[in-house]
Amino acid sequence: MKQPSRWWVLTVETPPEREYEVVEELVRMGSPSVVELDGEVEAYLPEPSAAAAEAAREVERRIARAAGLPAVRVTWRFEKARDWSKLWREGLRARRVGDRIWVTPSWDLKATDADALVIVVDPAMAFGTGEHGTTRGCLRLLEQAVTPGAVVLDVGTGTGILAVAAAKLGAARVHAVDNDPDAIENAAGTIAVNEVAGRVTLETREVDDASLRAMPSSFDLILANVLSGVLRPLLPAIVVALRPGGVLILSGILQSEADDIVEAARALELRLVREDREDEWWSGRFDAA
Repeated sequence: MKQPSRWWVLTVETPPEREYEVVEELVRMGSPSVVELDGEVEAYLPEPSAAAAEAAREVERRIARAAGLPAVRVTWRFEKARDWSKLWREGLRARRVGDRIWVTPSWDLKATDADALVIVVDPAMAFGTGEHGTTRGCLRLLEQAVTPGAVVLDVGTGTGILAVAAAKLGAARVHAVDNDPDAIENAAGTIAVNEVAGRVTLETREVDDASLRAMPSSFDLILANVLSGVLRPLLPAIVVALRPGGVLILSGILQSEADDIVEAARALELRLVREDREDEWWSGRFDAA
């Protein structure tokens, strides 16, 4: 993309449960930098060819449609051009998640503890770079859940960070699925750079009831970091793919929605054994009977 003389900066008021869809739509519009704020998402776009106010109304319509909302509010301003991709990279550094796991972009590799488990993830279009509370919650729960030789299913893999973590923690096989071909492409890069391709397989697959029920009931551990509105109706099908005595880690859940998820899981004979809370987000580990 040619560097514009100035950026059109949009601020979109965003319910937390629709953040994923809003960010994805802004990326589709061509934003090279999307920043998640408290209740808002800020995106940098090239200056529109139409009048800014008219273009902003079109953005509101597009985002509302993509996020399944009746309406959204977008405010805008112009800023003198800066190399946002460079500033964005400078803002992402290696960070510790949990007891042993470090998540780092490829441009900030550095020495860590001798027993550290380092996952290299470069941000791209898909979620899951370790910058979001749902991803970090999953990683912290995953540290205590993977047993050597486990067979793992990662539902909605995104950048592949959870699949890579499971493999590095000792899983023998990890099957990662996503219905977004761009996510699968990004995950393939993450898997390659972390040198776990021999134990992680990727599949572009609809994440729906029929697709999940068609899978073999042989997974020791299932990871599902997806929004609760998607997760809740899929729970019965997810449990079908889990072997007796297996472990299920759920995330993408607002704290205000956690009780409903726990109750639904209990009805499926899943027992909550550990939970993780960060900001407004909740993640939980459940053990099957």
